Amino acid sequence: MNAQLEPLSGEEIEERLAELPGWSAEGDLLRRSYRFHGHFPAATMVIHIAQIQEELGHHAELTLGYNQVGVAVNTHSIGGRITHLDFGLARRIEDIAPAHGVR
Repeated sequence: MNAQLEPLSGEEIEERLAELPGWSAEGDLLRRSYRFHGHFPAATMVIHIAQIQEELGHHAELTLGYNQVGVAVNTHSIGGRITHLDFGLARRIEDIAPAHGVR
């Protein structure tokens, strides 16, 4: 099996979360919520995340509110567990967040 698709242990998840402030593991989901100064910056970030997801071939559940975006991700192909793929997507989202005016 591809190492990217191996489920991470609880300890590995905690170690990786230390590198991603604001992210948390809730059950078998990696989660983060972002706040913005209005709807347009939030919607723009959703589109940017969608572009990254298509590039990676790995997709999160995104929730768009008036001034917030919620992200929840796990790897469906191995039964909905957290893997390196999820942390890779989370890292890419974190990298673009400041340019969208995240509060």
